[in-house]
Amino acid sequence: MKREDKAARIGALLDELYPAPPVPLDHIDAYTLLIAVLLSAQCTDVRVNQTTPLLFARAKTPQEMVKLSADEIREIIKPCGLSPAKSKAIRGLSEILLARHGGEVPRTFEELEQLPGVGHKTASVVMSHAFGVPAFPVDTHIHRLAARWGLSNGASVEKTERDLKALFAPETWNRRHLQIIFFGREHCPARAHDLSKCPICSWAAPKTRAALEKRHGTGKDLRTKQRGLHAAVHGRIGQGADAPRGIRPR
Repeated sequence: MKREDKAARIGALLDELYPAPPVPLDHIDAYTLLIAVLLSAQCTDVRVNQTTPLLFARAKTPQEMVKLSADEIREIIKPCGLSPAKSKAIRGLSEILLARHGGEVPRTFEELEQLPGVGHKTASVVMSHAFGVPAFPVDTHIHRLAARWGLSNGASVEKTERDLKALFAPETWNRRHLQIIFFGREHCPARAHDLSKCPICSWAAPKTRAALEKRHGTGKDLRTKQRGLHAAVHGRIGQGADAPRGIRPR
C-alpha cells in the first residue's frame, strides 16, 4: 500500500474515533498554554494538569509571573520534574514577553522559538491551539507511531514532521496530531503491544518494523537500539557525547 493511501485510511479512522479531540493540557489562553506545554517536557499531561492550577493561582500572566522568584516557581512545579531549568525558563520568557512583546505571546514560530525553553514542538502547539495556525507538533509518541505505521522512516523528529505534513492536508494538522496521541494512549502503547490486534498496526505496520518490535518487545527507541548494535560491532560504544542536562527546547 502506498503511503498516501495508508495515510488516507488512517486519517478516516482517526476522524471516526476522535472527531473533535480536546487539547489535553488545561489552559485558558496562549500564555497558560505556553507554560503548560513547557512543563510537559518529560512529564505526563495528568501531572501537568495537577500542577498548573497551583501555579496559575499565584500567577497566570507574565506580569504576575515576574513577581515570583525562580525559586518560588520551582517549589510549585517540582512535581513536573526538571524544575530548576523549567522555573528559570518560565520566569525568563515572562520577562521577555513583557520587555519585547507587550506582555503578549508572539504569533510567529521565529519569535516563539527565541523564548527560553521553547523549541519547535512547543511553538507548534501554541501556534496550532492558541492561534489556529496549521501546524503538526511531533512529540516522541507521534514520532514512534509514524514509524510504526510506515508513514515515516523514523530518521528524526524533523523528518517525521515533514513526512506527516506531506501526507495529511493542512486543514487536518491541528486535530490530526492530537488524534494520533489519543490513539497511541488507548490502542498503541510503546511496550507489550500486539501489532496484529491493533486497529491500525495490524494492516499498516511494515513487516520489517513488526518483526523488529516482536524481537525487542517494544516500539520505543528502536532506531537507537539499531545504532547501538552497529556501534558495538564497530567498537564505537562510549564515544558519543553525553546529552545536555536540564530542559531541552521542545
